[in-house]
Amino acid sequence: MARTPRAALYARVSTSDKGQDPELQLEDLRALARARGWEVRAEFVDLLPAGDERPELERMLADVRRGRLDVVAVWRFDRFARSTVGLLSALEDFRVRGVDFVSHQEAVDTSTPAGKLLFTMIAGMAEFEKALIQERVRAGVAKARRDGKHCGRPRRGDVSAAECRAAVEREGGVKPAARALRLPVSTLRRRLAEPT
Repeated sequence: MARTPRAALYARVSTSDKGQDPELQLEDLRALARARGWEVRAEFVDLLPAGDERPELERMLADVRRGRLDVVAVWRFDRFARSTVGLLSALEDFRVRGVDFVSHQEAVDTSTPAGKLLFTMIAGMAEFEKALIQERVRAGVAKARRDGKHCGRPRRGDVSAAECRAAVEREGGVKPAARALRLPVSTLRRRLAEPT
């Protein structure tokens, strides 16, 4: 006899959104659980300002890692994950652990062949978007370098030898000059050794 799937229902509302009530999400999720014959093990609800940590989500994910759940149901993707990358990471973790994911509003259910296909398509689009962003960044960096601009971390030693010599004279020594220029003493000494 097949075991009744153990489910967690997750809802989140932002306190900055006036009039939001997690019960609106939970009612739909409870009805879904009844229709699917799931045993609801827990309801996790985060009531937080946007951007804050979500302790109830973390508790639910800990239950997933401990093997206590077979399915996670949410009302909508954006109630669960803050980004596509976050969503895909969580769904991949669920897949590896044999936990299904259902999003009520988007009608995504990874326990069905159609849901698995949709997840694969979403993951593929996210990977494609990531590759496009990387390509644009590389092209931008290449153009900036062609235009003579420095890309990446600021160089600590971008001070000319003449500026170093003037600082040593003005500050009365190598160590005070290094402090004033915010350079390591070794970098300042290398600059001072450069020909004029």
